[in-house]
Amino acid sequence: MKKKTLSLMLATTLATSLFAGCTQQDNGYITENKISYAYDQEENIIDDNYRNYYEIFVYSFYDSDGNGIGDLQGVIEKLDYIEYMGFNGIWLMPIMPSPSYHKYDVTDYYNIDEVYGTMEDFEQLVEECHNRGINLIIDFVMNHSSSEHPWFTEACTYLQSLEAGKEPNVAECPYVEYYHFTKEQKNNTYYEVPGTEWFYEGAFWSGMPDLNYESDALRADFAKIADFWIEKGVDGFRVDAVMHIANGNIASNNEIMNWFYTHCTNSNPKFYMVSEVWDTLSTFEEYYGSLTPSIFNFDAGQSYGILLKAAKGYLKPGKFIDQLISYDTRFSSYNPNYIDAPFLTNHDMGRVAEVTSNNETSMRMAAGLLMMMNGNPFVYYGEEIGMTSTSDKDENKRLPMIWSDTSDTGETKGPDGCDTSITSAFEGVEEQLADGHSLLNYYRRALELRNENPEIARGKIKKVDALCNDQYGTLTKTYEDSTIAIIYNTSEEEVTVDITDTELSEMKIRGYLTFKGEEITLKNGIVTMPAKSICILK
Repeated sequence: MKKKTLSLMLATTLATSLFAGCTQQDNGYITENKISYAYDQEENIIDDNYRNYYEIFVYSFYDSDGNGIGDLQGVIEKLDYIEYMGFNGIWLMPIMPSPSYHKYDVTDYYNIDEVYGTMEDFEQLVEECHNRGINLIIDFVMNHSSSEHPWFTEACTYLQSLEAGKEPNVAECPYVEYYHFTKEQKNNTYYEVPGTEWFYEGAFWSGMPDLNYESDALRADFAKIADFWIEKGVDGFRVDAVMHIANGNIASNNEIMNWFYTHCTNSNPKFYMVSEVWDTLSTFEEYYGSLTPSIFNFDAGQSYGILLKAAKGYLKPGKFIDQLISYDTRFSSYNPNYIDAPFLTNHDMGRVAEVTSNNETSMRMAAGLLMMMNGNPFVYYGEEIGMTSTSDKDENKRLPMIWSDTSDTGETKGPDGCDTSITSAFEGVEEQLADGHSLLNYYRRALELRNENPEIARGKIKKVDALCNDQYGTLTKTYEDSTIAIIYNTSEEEVTVDITDTELSEMKIRGYLTFKGEEITLKNGIVTMPAKSICILK
């Protein structure tokens, strides 16, 4: 599952030499990075719904009790690491009771799966997150339940008790209207209720019966469920499979999402919601018509998204900037208050290391481009250390987090069925923390720049046409009364950018991202940038 390449002595020596005088925590990572960056700035983090999110699959993250399964106490133990990296938001994949390892088939919407811990553990996690200024959102699965959920089992038992030809009566069993029961097997997503003439819809599989939001009683139940978790202190929901709720009917899905989000914001005006609509740009943009804040940007992410295309040089920097502006134009036409939700990969996709064949140059450039985007970037756990995957099955996209190459402390066994022979080409967290020029520290520096410059997430984008060509591209971002410029060199060569006689002429370097810490300079109006680098000016 990981490389065992460095001895503990070597790791300790590296940590000592690179971080002299730093503080070492018991959980094995360094909390005080003493590598100095040119142009360090004061953090300027605004307490709003613009956040840097870290996606965690608890099962594979960190095991606090030695049973091989990650748990909520393990997440608590790693909060200092998450904060240190620069993330101020966490998305937990499903944590409610479920018969599956992934837990996207919920049996109890009011509890914590026992393999992850207790409700008291969750309450502690919320408190510890908030003590660190970290917002916590949880996966909310409302398109379907588990076939083992009491709503469904009671409905099926009732249908099995009906006399042949008799229609169900909601007064006798209210749950028969919670699902899509019919006497017609409409297609291969409908499954028989054993021993009856009835079928039910399950778009994903028979173990996930779809819920029916034409039922006011179901809506009332989900409003209560939302209130329960909001009262527990969650800051928002990641809503699963939104496009499937009304079978791809965008108008109906938008109405349902608007109803649900309105209810949640009435309970907590600061509530945040991000929805999964895994489809093309022309489709998922329409879901901003729900007036919910965020829809995952599947056009930016994935192996064929604009981030990896630009990082690999397949999409020229000027065209990349054009697409960023297009996102703003398109999304804001549906919801002026939208917050983009870009990402590189997630739990359903091959990791960046896999799709780039471990090309660290492309991996870093893609991460840098992501961190300079507007909105809320989402980073899947392990991407910051270059973890790999195989795309043949979901379990291999959710492998154990590699905390150290020399210690098994906290290591999980991963989900049953995952391929334990998959190895990473990159070192674990402990080793990368001790290497100031590691991929991890590149992510950390990118997040640091983001936390220093609120314009990155919130600014209105303007392309600087005079400073765009096939090698580099330039844009400005203006938030309130402050403007920054970002120059992207996505080429394989050093470039010089002449900013004299442009709107950038009075600006100075504020920070930069380079592959191994190479310096970007500004002399006599000429910005000199190494290959695959990003420079921020103000």
